[in-house]
Amino acid sequence: MKLLDSHCHLDAAEFASDRSSVLQRARAAGVQTLIIPAVSAIGWQPLATLCANEPGLHAAYGLHPMFLSDHREDHLSELERVLELHPAVAVGESGLDFYVSNLAPDIQRHYFHAQLAIARERDLPIILHARRAHEEVLHAVRRYQPLRGVIHSYAGSLEQARQFISLGFMLGFGGPITYPRAARLQQLIRELPLNSLLAETDAPDQPLHGHQGQRNEPALLPLVIAKMAELRDMGVVEVAAATAANGRRMFALRAEP
Repeated sequence: MKLLDSHCHLDAAEFASDRSSVLQRARAAGVQTLIIPAVSAIGWQPLATLCANEPGLHAAYGLHPMFLSDHREDHLSELERVLELHPAVAVGESGLDFYVSNLAPDIQRHYFHAQLAIARERDLPIILHARRAHEEVLHAVRRYQPLRGVIHSYAGSLEQARQFISLGFMLGFGGPITYPRAARLQQLIRELPLNSLLAETDAPDQPLHGHQGQRNEPALLPLVIAKMAELRDMGVVEVAAATAANGRRMFALRAEP
């Protein structure tokens, strides 16, 4: 199987000491394509270098709401310059996070809306983080149409999911669906159309059930896909092929050789 991890922070500091080994394990597990979204401006150039030197790695550049203290106004113009200079499959990771109490909502909105505008202007998908903010993110996505992208680690309602899909978005699911008590997320996997689903790890974050407290890795993506297949009563190969094809379609990628 040729798998696509639609959301993996392989550039994160947690992988600094053994990144090559992590990538080797991922490839051995069939994960040939990884979408790597940046979270702050300081990481843009290292990410560009990483993706230029490793086949199958594809960069997205953005300003994550949880790193709000790292962002400056001029980073928005720098983002546009980076998108001019380096190959990018998306803008992001961007979005809104109303769970963490010390992240000023109005400043989050400023960077979020600016990145929505940049993605629309450049006709790029946008990768979005939405935590306790799905309804506001949905309204923003509707406002900036035409726009397409991914709500990563989706945790909204079924009705919100259908609205996101109708607006050109796909929904990413990872480790959280593997937990026995994740009934609501598991029902989403059962009910949403297969052509709207993406498989992700969010490594090094969001470890799978049975791996609590451990660093997550893209090599564990097959376990996410196996759970999706179980929930949909489908074959693993079929779900793997579908989620990879969805990712290639969203990010305008050719199949890896």
